[in-house]
Amino acid sequence: MKLPLTVPQWRKSSYSNGAGGECIEIANLHATVGIRDSKGPQGPHIAVQHSARDGFVASVRR
Repeated sequence: MKLPLTVPQWRKSSYSNGAGGECIEIANLHATVGIRDSKGPQGPHIAVQHSARDGFVASVRR
């Protein structure tokens, strides 16, 4: 069953250890990427351009 486009599919970071530590979740919001705190999924999130997220991930990997 496909969900409506208005329902984001949030994914937890693969670096999450499952012990309740700091972790983020991301969702493809089509034009942007949503980012939220996995400990507060009902709380606010931010939306950034895909290129901004890609640049951030590349700089962290360095």
